[in-house]
Amino acid sequence: MSRTRTLHRLASSHGGRVRRVTSLLVALIYSAQLNPSKIELLRAWVPEQSWLGSTDASSLEPIGAYRFDDPAGEVGIETHLLRTTDGTVLQVPLTYRGAPLVGADAFLIRTMEHSVLGERWVYDACSDPVYVRALATTIISGGSEAPLEFANPDDAREVTTHVFGSGAAGSVVPEIGVATCSTVVGATVIAAGAVELTVVRVVDLTRTSGDFALTGTWPGQADPALLVSMRIG
Repeated sequence: MSRTRTLHRLASSHGGRVRRVTSLLVALIYSAQLNPSKIELLRAWVPEQSWLGSTDASSLEPIGAYRFDDPAGEVGIETHLLRTTDGTVLQVPLTYRGAPLVGADAFLIRTMEHSVLGERWVYDACSDPVYVRALATTIISGGSEAPLEFANPDDAREVTTHVFGSGAAGSVVPEIGVATCSTVVGATVIAAGAVELTVVRVVDLTRTSGDFALTGTWPGQADPALLVSMRIG
């Protein structure tokens, strides 16, 4: 275990049920039917977002995804990487919940039917306090994406997208306050107490990271690219 906290593993679909195996919390990835599918949801929602600027998102293809843990085991946290026709990479974090998030109606993308877990509420994760804390913790503690556990081992697949926090294990995570979001072209800025996170929506592969950042690699991108920058103050 590379992190000092108890490791949690996150379901691939929508915040799967959590079972305890000795001291390890494991969220199972189910073989499930989704209606709509994730890519159908993304292709409908992403082209309408103001953070795209002039980027043409009329055609989107998935190139990877990564997940974080919810220590309570209730919320699915999954970030999707998509490629446009001209090769631009977009980053779209989502959270999946078993009930509506109070006060977040403006960030609800839609509901989705999961053949195992039932109805799921899908949110733009930048508004979700569970995502914000998981993201800040990963960056500050030098963490990475959550490992995966499959309910059916025959469904196991290789993880091809990896993310890396720039901090160090054991670092103290500051208090995360109520998150407020603002949109700029190419990014969403999250202010949460002493922490400000800039989630890169339209990925610039030449952009360099600062002291606190999340970088990532995915198929076709071997050099870590900046995905999130963070300021504490």
